[in-house]
Parts: sequence; structure tokens; C-alpha cells
Amino acid sequence: MAPVMLAPSPITPTVDFERDGVQHGFLRLPYSRDDSAWGSVMIPITVVRSGTGPTALLTGANHGDEYEGAVALFDLAQTLTADQVAGRVIIVPAMNYPAFQAGTRTSPIDKGNLNRSFPGRPDGTVTQKIADYFTRELLPLADLVMDIHSGGKTLDFVPFAAAHILPDKDQEARCFAAVAAFAAPYSMRMLEIDAVGMYDTAAEEQGKTFVTTELGGGGTGRAETIAIAKRGVRNVLRHAGILADAPPADGQPAEASRWLDMPSADCFRFAEDSGLIEACVDLGQPVRAGDLLARIHPIGRTGLAPSEYRAALDGILAARHFPGLVKAGDCIAVVGTVEH
Repeated sequence: MAPVMLAPSPITPTVDFERDGVQHGFLRLPYSRDDSAWGSVMIPITVVRSGTGPTALLTGANHGDEYEGAVALFDLAQTLTADQVAGRVIIVPAMNYPAFQAGTRTSPIDKGNLNRSFPGRPDGTVTQKIADYFTRELLPLADLVMDIHSGGKTLDFVPFAAAHILPDKDQEARCFAAVAAFAAPYSMRMLEIDAVGMYDTAAEEQGKTFVTTELGGGGTGRAETIAIAKRGVRNVLRHAGILADAPPADGQPAEASRWLDMPSADCFRFAEDSGLIEACVDLGQPVRAGDLLARIHPIGRTGLAPSEYRAALDGILAARHFPGLVKAGDCIAVVGTVEH
């Protein structure tokens, strides 16, 4: 059977990826709509290149309500100069730009979750077209890929950088070395509960060194977590040999990163009831198997006992549901096991 030939991507970059210097431009995606017959989605992009060397592809706002990555990368795009770079840095601060503009996890255009849309389609929805361009055009250019996430409006995390357990142990070692270089307060050996269609998977299947993060959440960025993102991005660029400047004297965390594992689905607790959540453990606090993580109170009437949710293993509370009301099926807590 002959291989399926995909159509060219409809996205046109206004930057030249092979030109030295600093370029600020757009990934222009035609999008005809009621208020603009020949309109476009204009995704900001910066390319900083100097001579030969590795390429880093840095992205934020894969989900549009996650802000640490966008802040750190808009800042990097504005401050990074070509004479600081040996190789190339491709910066896309707001990967799912329609969702970022709307402040929503998914795109307001097609309700697409970009991080579940890979490898994408050149003839699909707007979100699928963005995924296709990254899969076929940007990822092949990169040696190192970093996608900066946080919890968005519905989750809050202890701040960690992460990579996945991979079949290729050499690739896995490269990924975890980059995680260590990021130097977040926590570092995670991550288990995904829904890896199909993820950007992570697309990058890893192409053999890239891939690093992701979860840096806080709640639909905003805190000074602490934004500083972690800014410092971590530059740390990883130095680790890759792309950035040659020395870190500032006060630029490292006071304590070494604590390594966490997500060894199984037992790390996750999901609501089986809807109602008002009562947190019984704060982020970062130690828990033991059987400890009470949260209660969910029925809100339809008074006098009903809450449901209780307990930890299935020892560790720390690494993530929790953020808003006060939950629905059945929501993730309400994640326990990470502590490496000793």
C-alpha cells in the first residue's frame, strides 16, 4: 500500500528559520470567519539564531489558561540576543493562540484541546492544523523541546519540571538530565493518564529531548512560579550548550530539587460525587496511604454526610483541584511518591 501523502500545511511563517539574527514574526494560519472573510490566526513567534549548534523549541500556553510559560517566553523573546546564542532558539509563547486570547483551556474556535490533537491534520480544524504544523515543520528542526505547563483554572501543582519514562533509555536519560538542569523545586518522573494525541508524545516519538512542567495553577501566574519558569528556561538552554552566559549569583534555588515519581494510576484520585470540596491536605504536605485528602459535601440540601477521598500510597500532595466546586469525574488530587 502506498504511503498517504499529506497536503502541505496551510500555515505560513513570516520568519526565516535559517537566517542568523533575531526575528519576530508570526505563524499565519488562514481562518475565514464572519468578521474577516480572508482572515488569519496570527501566532507570535521569535527565532534567535547564531551560527551552528543545537536548536531548542520553546512553547507556552499549549492550554490557553496557563500563564507561566507565556510570561517567561514573551520575556525571553524580548531579551534574548543573537550574540548570546550558539545555535538556534525558536520561541512560541502562546502555542494555542486562540485559546490564549480567550483565557480558556481549549480553543474557542473549535473547542480543540491542542495537547490532545497531535499529530494533527493539515485539512482539519484550526487546532488540528496548528498541531500538524508543529509535528511536520517545527519538531523536525529541534534537538531540545520544552513545553511549559501549569494547572490552568482547575488544578494547582507544586512547581515541578518533568519527563516521561521512555522505551529508549538513552533518550530518557537525556530528558531527565534536562529536567535536572531546569532546577525546579520538584522534579517529576511522570506518568500520563491520557497520553494519546499529546505534544509530548509527538516530540518523544521523533526522538527529541523533551521537558515539560507544571508550575502552579489556578488560572494565573504567581511571582514565584514565573521566576521558576524564567530561570528554568535559561538553565536548560545553558545545559544544551545554546546559551553561554553564566547564571546570576542568586539565580538558583536555595535547596536542591526534590525528585518525585508517579508510579501508577494509584497516584490519582477522581471525584465520584459532585459538590463542595473541602481540602484536608495542602500542596507539598506529606501523606501516607489511607490519609484523608479531601471531602466532597453535597450541596443540594443540608444534613447529608460528605464523601471522603483518601490517599492510596505514601508521598506528598503534588496537585489538587482548584475551584471550590467539583463535578463527578474531576481530578481532585495527585500524590507523588518521594525518591529517597
